[in-house]
Amino acid sequence: MNGRITFEPDHKSVSVSPGTTVLTAAGKARVLIRSRCGGNASCLMCKVTAEQPAGLSPISANERHKLGPLADQGIRLACQARVIGEATVVVPEDPLRAAVRAQLAKQQEEDLW
Repeated sequence: MNGRITFEPDHKSVSVSPGTTVLTAAGKARVLIRSRCGGNASCLMCKVTAEQPAGLSPISANERHKLGPLADQGIRLACQARVIGEATVVVPEDPLRAAVRAQLAKQQEEDLW
């Protein structure tokens, strides 16, 4: 039985083999999740929020240690969480994209013309 994961806010879903990391599944779905460490849980850039956590592997002691109190808020590392059923995760907006969006919104508000 395949696992299925949905990435919000993009509303993209993909079927993957059980045990596939959320980060790998995101690549298959063409959803950008920032990561610098190659999936070794050292950069902590790949944080996602588990909306439907039952479809993800239980959090490991190492992941819990890395996340600290965030682990109790449903935050997971995409490189460590594995898809085992049906799951939904929320991917935060890329900081560069957020900055560009904010700047465009500011320009529209100013409406110099």
